[in-house]
Formats: sequence, structure tokens, C-alpha cells
Amino acid sequence: MIAIIITYRNRDLNIVKKCLDSLQLQKNKEFQLYLIDYGSDANYSTGLKELSINYDFLNLFSYPVKGQLWNKSRAINIVLNKITTEYVFIGDIDMMYHEDFISTLYKYKNENGAIYFKVGYLNEVESKLIKPFNDYKINHYSNHEATGMTLYNREKLMAINGYDEYYHGWGSEDTDVHFRFVNSGYEVNYFDSSILMLHQWHPKTYRSKDSLAPFHSKLEQINSAYLLFSKKNNIIQSNKDFVFGLEPNDKEYLKLEKPSRKISITNEVNEIKSFLNGSISNFKNVCVEFNFVHHPQLNSLKNKLKRKLKKKHLVFYSLEDVNNMLIETIIMNYRNNPYNLFFDRNKQILKLIIVL
Repeated sequence: MIAIIITYRNRDLNIVKKCLDSLQLQKNKEFQLYLIDYGSDANYSTGLKELSINYDFLNLFSYPVKGQLWNKSRAINIVLNKITTEYVFIGDIDMMYHEDFISTLYKYKNENGAIYFKVGYLNEVESKLIKPFNDYKINHYSNHEATGMTLYNREKLMAINGYDEYYHGWGSEDTDVHFRFVNSGYEVNYFDSSILMLHQWHPKTYRSKDSLAPFHSKLEQINSAYLLFSKKNNIIQSNKDFVFGLEPNDKEYLKLEKPSRKISITNEVNEIKSFLNGSISNFKNVCVEFNFVHHPQLNSLKNKLKRKLKKKHLVFYSLEDVNNMLIETIIMNYRNNPYNLFFDRNKQILKLIIVL
């Protein structure tokens, strides 16, 4: 039996249905799908649950991590810890799969290696059509640098501690696993002799300024630098300082609804630095709401004059900078803690609720 792991958050349910329908049409039925709803809004979660009952091969897991950074690696690792199948394919909810896809996985499974697949990308118009797989008009193709869509031997993947949960947001986590797999002495091959997956177009709403979802403006670049370091230094195992694949505890997340304390912190540089580097660690076994606000002297003429005269004056971070530093602190120290990060860039409201 081959396990397929697909992660999900707030994707159009029409896209999801076409993905699931394509799996239902597989000639080879020897597979189980593990779909992880990692923090979707209530309407998406409800719709996904209703849709899922139509597919007997689907195992749905839902976690209350709305308001947290997207962490595909943790979602995947949660399932890796649950299953015992010999092989696991890491898929994508945006894909439609050729009817021979599962048969091909069985043909190319390799105890001592991994194999990943070339993908055809559809444009917006083509993605909305319903037609046989081979009749879709492909807009462009992925190449060997697109390292998702990979079949692994599960035991070998677990030996390197699964996916690296440092990677939050989007990008680099799949390539990281490939590098560490090779560093372990295993081979990674690329299948491009035919197209077995079609990627459905979707908007990238998480990058919109109007989105309230947690987002770090430089996180993709940080992820890339982290990946490069791991590659240069032949890193094999990840997640050494954290329990990887830790399943969110529903009861702990309920605490976020009623924080015990509410604390305001201004965007003055020293106040932010002292909080991130020390003060936050003084809270234990408590849920706290931290509100980050503009300092009263942010637009003070007196403070601006002092700065112009090169006298001692207050220096401030933008709330965008504070948001980014909060995210970096969470990733480094509190990634497994229940938390909810909210940033309305238009109204300049930044709030972190976290169980410490």
C-alpha cells in the first residue's frame, strides 16, 4: 500500500473536488490518501468535510491552527508519525492525476531512493474546464528544479527526521528533503517521460496586502538562505531541537479564545528588542495577548528635531518590521506553541495571542 499525503488550507473546493475525482478514477486502487486541513477558515473546513465523505480512500485530519503560519512540513510530519506504509507520496491539492498515476508509483518505487515528477501547468481558463486528462491544453511545464511531487521510502524519510519544520510559509522544504536524502546516500531520480499530473491555476491570495493571514515579507528569501546553508554543510537530519510532527492539541488551542492577560507594547526599538530577546520568555503556563501599537511620540516634532540635530532621540520600527521579527521569534522558539498572529496592514493593528 502507498500512502499519499496532501496538505490543505483555504483552497477553492472546486479545485479540491477535481483533485479527488482524479484519484477516484485511478486504475490501481491500492493507496490511501491522508488529507491534512491545516488551519482553514470555518467555511472551507466545513465544505471539505462534506466533500470528503464521497471518497472511501480519503482520511481527513483537521487542525485548529488558523492564524498560524503555514507549515507544510509539520502537517506532513504529523501523518508520517501516524502511518506505517512502506512508501509515501507527497502530493498537492492543486493537482489532477492521470488514471495511471498510482500504477506508475508502484512501478518506480525504490527502497533506496526517491522519485519526483514533471508537472504540466494549466492557465486560469483551462483550469476551470472539465474534460478528460489528456485533453487539457498545458500552458507550461515544471523542470527538474521543481522538487515537489515525490515518492519516498517512508523508513528512509523518517531516518532524516522527515520534513524540516523550520520552513514556514512557502518554498524550499521539498528541495531541502531532496538534498538531505542525497546526503544520506540515497538517490533521487526525476520522472519526465510523460505528464501524470496537471496543476490547476489558483490566485496567491496570501501575498495580498489585504490578507490578514500571517505573512513575512522576506521569509521566502530566508528559507532560501537556510536551504543553501544546509546544502553547503551536508546536513542530513533536521528538527533536532523540536519534536517533529507534533499533533496540535485541541484543548490547548481553545485557550487562545480567552487569554489570561492583555499587554500593550509600543514599536520603540528598545522596547521591541527587550520583549523579543527576554521579556516574552518570562511568561510560563499562561495565554497572553500582546498588542503592538505605535508609540505616542512616533510623529512627535520634538523627537524629529532631536534626530535632525543628532541628539538622543527615540527610534521606531514599522509595524511591518515588528511583524517580521515576531514571526522569526515564533519560528525559532515557539513554533509548536498554540498561537494566533493577526496583522491588519491597512488599519495598522498587530496582535499576537500565544500560549506560553
